Amino acid sequence: MSFRVSGLAFYLAAFLVVLCVLIVVHELGHYLVARYCDVKVLRFSVGFGRVLWQRRVGRDQTEWALGLFPLGGYVKMLDEREGAVDVSELHRAFNRKSVGQRSLIVAAGPLANFILAILLFWAVFIYGGNELLPILGTPAAGSPAAAAGIANGEQVRAVDGQAVQTWNDFRWLILQKAVAQESVDLELINEAKEIALRRLDLKAAGEQGWEGDALERLGLAFFRPKIPAVVGKLVGGGPGERAGLRVGDLVRAINGEAVFTWQELVIRVRNSAGQSLRLEVLRQGDIATVDVVPEAVSERGRSVGKIGVAVAENGDTRRELHTFVRYGFFAAGGKALAETWDKSVFSLVMLGKMLTGEVSWKNLSGPVTIADYAGQSARLGVDYYIKFMALVSISLGVLNLLPIPVLDGGHLMYHMIEVVRRRPLSERAMEIGQQIGLSILFVLMAFAFFNDINRLISG
Repeated sequence: MSFRVSGLAFYLAAFLVVLCVLIVVHELGHYLVARYCDVKVLRFSVGFGRVLWQRRVGRDQTEWALGLFPLGGYVKMLDEREGAVDVSELHRAFNRKSVGQRSLIVAAGPLANFILAILLFWAVFIYGGNELLPILGTPAAGSPAAAAGIANGEQVRAVDGQAVQTWNDFRWLILQKAVAQESVDLELINEAKEIALRRLDLKAAGEQGWEGDALERLGLAFFRPKIPAVVGKLVGGGPGERAGLRVGDLVRAINGEAVFTWQELVIRVRNSAGQSLRLEVLRQGDIATVDVVPEAVSERGRSVGKIGVAVAENGDTRRELHTFVRYGFFAAGGKALAETWDKSVFSLVMLGKMLTGEVSWKNLSGPVTIADYAGQSARLGVDYYIKFMALVSISLGVLNLLPIPVLDGGHLMYHMIEVVRRRPLSERAMEIGQQIGLSILFVLMAFAFFNDINRLISG
């Protein structure tokens, strides 16, 4: 797994914060619109199972509760289908409201998640931050990027005429294009300020059912500057430190073969898991040799070597690879809306491709994977964590709008049928629908948990 037991509490805390915020916002959407439509709310619960805390508040004495398992929540409203209702309160029962009002109450939960995502993206875009420039590295031999003629150091200016500012923008656009079309035109500029147009074949992105890194399959990698192989940091107790490497060591050769850049060192180490390497280093003007055995680490289903060292910071190179991106208030709002819309549509498209078999079900993630990503994004910084929360909020909104009974989308489907039939479905029909919906959700959860366990085992 990509996080250690020692950091489990941090990852769990990051996950629970995301989960609780998104559940509260979702259920608050249902609650506020229900109150607006004068529906009596009996209970507002975050979590299921044993009640850890509860309190009655307001003129309706709504019960606010916190359950033991925070993997969901619910808003229980007054409804004749769930129990006897006093005659004086019939007008406040959910089932007595118009189909339009009921639909509005049901849709308010997912809508609240989309609004939250917009606000989170908006805040991040206004605050701004350092982003990697879209500079391409040397593509793998035989890859579509190599066939397109892409060279190391070329910077992307536009994708199919759409301007690109950052590496994240470029990555997102390529994924979107790869889902919808077979090729894309890249406008590039090299270090000599020469502009070139390359046509990139995107068909390889969808190989293996979109499992893994699509950009890697296309041969698109970030630029690797020619940084000297100087040790900047050592992981305490790691193979490098145990072998005797020191901060400031310049690695000149590995097993007698010359090393000129940090990238060359990384490639040799990654390809030598469990094998002894003799490093020739320059240390304070003297030559020394260090024998180190890279530790085997599982990464994307394959074993790679690591020795627990990091490159020495290079300020000039760092500045050349980054740009500070910040938007004005209204521009940030527009970008936040576009970001939320694009990612919502992309989620639906990918779900559709899962159903048709074009996308592997292995892409479905469960709570363990989400917890892992929550912890990783939190470690990277507040802006990454907020973006991650926005992405999960979008996913929650999209998932709940699917026309599956027991989900909000299923209830909206019932309401649409009611409009067409001019009368509600029978209770028996809805019971059957509930059973089908629960079965579908069970299958989806089983796939997600299986994928989590598989990732846990394979790393």
